[in-house]
Amino acid sequence: MSGPGRKRKHSKRGIVAGAVLVAVIVSGILWLRRPAQEPPPRFTGFVVSDNVYLSSPVAGMVASVAVVRGQRVEVGTPLFRMEPTSLTARADQARAQVGQIEAQLLARQSDVARARASLAAAQAEADRADADLARLVAVEKSVEGAVTPQQLDLLRATATRAHAQRDAARTDVAAAGAQLEVVRAQLTSGRAGVTAAEQQVVELAPVSPVVGRVEDVLFQQGEWAMPNAPVVSIIPDAQLKVRFYVPQGRVASFPPGTTVAIACDGCDTGMTARVDYVAPRPEYTPPIIYSLETRQKLVFLLEAVPSAPTRLLPGQPIDVTPLKQAPVEADR
Repeated sequence: MSGPGRKRKHSKRGIVAGAVLVAVIVSGILWLRRPAQEPPPRFTGFVVSDNVYLSSPVAGMVASVAVVRGQRVEVGTPLFRMEPTSLTARADQARAQVGQIEAQLLARQSDVARARASLAAAQAEADRADADLARLVAVEKSVEGAVTPQQLDLLRATATRAHAQRDAARTDVAAAGAQLEVVRAQLTSGRAGVTAAEQQVVELAPVSPVVGRVEDVLFQQGEWAMPNAPVVSIIPDAQLKVRFYVPQGRVASFPPGTTVAIACDGCDTGMTARVDYVAPRPEYTPPIIYSLETRQKLVFLLEAVPSAPTRLLPGQPIDVTPLKQAPVEADR
């Protein structure tokens, strides 16, 4: 190939190589200038809990304490025991009263049985007197002069007395039955009193109603506790929550049921929580009419249930991050 043709070929190759180089440089510049992906927002929160407080129904001395602060407890774990002397005596007295009432009940039942037996006898006597009188009246009507007026008057008087005795027996049965119902009502009330006294004795040695951690022991053995004064407080696992605040521009992206990632110093990685409450009203509201500037200061309180509550403590700072970045309202 002649010299000029070879030069044109080399010239075309140089142009292509230059174009490729320019394209690579432009692509690199565009890649370096691409907008950096916005990191997911992070909200600072803290752990809160609704404690369970166990107390004594009556005033008394703490006989023993079976738990210590920070101890894990299960449902049914014994917590403490109050001195049971006074309530035990009250329960024994209630049982003794019930025993007396049960004896009265047996006596009243016997009275009712006797009254019913007397009524049956009186009813039989009245029926017999009525039958005798009816036969005598029939004889008088069929045979003239066979029955004297004195005989009729005597049988009529006998029937009248029999009816009066029967009516009196009925009254006795009703009175005995009424007394029996009174004693039965007393027995029901007495048994309820025994149940209440026994329940109070049981309440002197309460057990944990929840799974959780003992936050504090407020009274020690030998101390005097007033009625309904908390002796042991428990942090239930089911009541531990993460409370955090979200700006008003993002609150719509965190409806109840939303899962968020949570993290804290010294905690395991990968912990999550599920939002179960969104406050219906904002907090830190400026004391002026809302405007485009002041509404950016509004935040909403949210609460989320952690997936691993046993690893958290009330008051512990928590970082909350959405698992998927939620869209944000454009600033105006």
